[in-house]
Amino acid sequence: MNDPRQAFRPEADPQRIRAAFDAQLPTALRWRVSTAAERIARVKRLRDAMLAQREAFYAAFAQDYRKPPAEVEASEFLPVMDEIRHVLGNLKRWMRPRGVWPTAAMLGTRGAVQCQPRGRVLIIAPWNYPLGLCFGPLVSALAAGNTAIVKPSEMTPAVSALMARIVAEVFPENEVALFEGGQPTSQALLDLPFDHIFFTGSPAVGKIVMAAAARHLTSVTLELGGKSPTIVDASANLQQAAETLMWGKFINNGQTCVAPDHVYVHASVKAAFVDACRSVLQARYGAGAAAQKASPDLARVVNHRHAERVAGLLSDALARGANVLAGGEVDRNQCYVAPTLLDRIPAGAAILSEEIFGPLLPVIEYGELDDVIAEINTQPKPLALYVFSTNRRAVAKVLARTSSGGACVNHCVAQFAHGNLPFGGVNNSGIGSAHGEHGFKAFSHERAVLRATMLMTIKLFFPPYTKSRTRLIRAVVDMLRLPTL
Repeated sequence: MNDPRQAFRPEADPQRIRAAFDAQLPTALRWRVSTAAERIARVKRLRDAMLAQREAFYAAFAQDYRKPPAEVEASEFLPVMDEIRHVLGNLKRWMRPRGVWPTAAMLGTRGAVQCQPRGRVLIIAPWNYPLGLCFGPLVSALAAGNTAIVKPSEMTPAVSALMARIVAEVFPENEVALFEGGQPTSQALLDLPFDHIFFTGSPAVGKIVMAAAARHLTSVTLELGGKSPTIVDASANLQQAAETLMWGKFINNGQTCVAPDHVYVHASVKAAFVDACRSVLQARYGAGAAAQKASPDLARVVNHRHAERVAGLLSDALARGANVLAGGEVDRNQCYVAPTLLDRIPAGAAILSEEIFGPLLPVIEYGELDDVIAEINTQPKPLALYVFSTNRRAVAKVLARTSSGGACVNHCVAQFAHGNLPFGGVNNSGIGSAHGEHGFKAFSHERAVLRATMLMTIKLFFPPYTKSRTRLIRAVVDMLRLPTL
């Protein structure tokens, strides 16, 4: 089935890609000594050009997958603007060499850590937040002093075309270049020996990117995903949990890498929690199926292929005996899947093993917290974990005995927007972190610089190794065994 929203766009010319990559080398070398003021000026130019196209972005997002303007502002513009504001206020401090104290073995030296630009970097962005996940990393790359080539997703062609126009207006290709296209364009880019690759997408494609980077020993930041679990225990504020989870799950129609994937609810509060969730959905999107489908506040699944995938997860669960607690309506032609709550999903259902990435939320009843923790630990480490509870011991147990890229207590998704926290996954959900200073460091090489002083005793370790010198070295080693204060 053809999707009228997915306009055909030719692949980028590999020779043009190579020419831009080669042209960025002398720029990258010059930018090694760029000042904070020069870097800030580049970021400001990007910011101003982006804000000048605000209304055009509303139209582009509506064309690509009917994303409401309020969500464009909150989930696309706001993270990028906050990233820029963070850079403007802190870049000079981030760029300063950071002095370190000498260890006992290095008395008589002075050490410092100096952040250098990595050089030429590649940013591959996904379709679910095409503006925020393209320009957000680009801000960090520019702040760190790098040139960049950017590859947005072909699945949001209107937004990608607008970003391409902005980049072309603000930067010459020997500084920043953006190439549209699909898999062939991505492959042409991955064949090049970049100094760093920043990729946001699925774990499956992340493995392809990492394998390509390995051919050139290119460093990577991989922002991936996974099935982020949520726990609502018997002590939770159920109204707060319902209001927060119905936002975090259904913003962008569930197409969010840190969205709650499934929720474990204690048996004693499950009925009340589900009732609260139903009430929230009705208040936000409409009291009936027709009203919800007509709601201007619900985005659509990005294309027919993904709508079929999400609908297939729902059909499979229902065929195996799952119950619909809310929603369940599907219109494949309009890429519409209603906000849906499901329970009693039997083992073996695909929705329990595949990342949902859509507006379906399994509700799983539990009795013992230890059982939930054990089940979470049988799965690949997720990008996020959420726990709603007023029991401090229960929260501490969950945080201590599970692993995830990030976590929220009595909230969800919001950790992405906290510029002073590292955002990233662990193992299957990602490598490295971003945002704020962590994003600056992702695009920087932290170079160790050691300076010797007149008191330097390193000659002690030079040959010839006479008996007296050997005894002296041994005495130094024995000194290191002494307890510290």
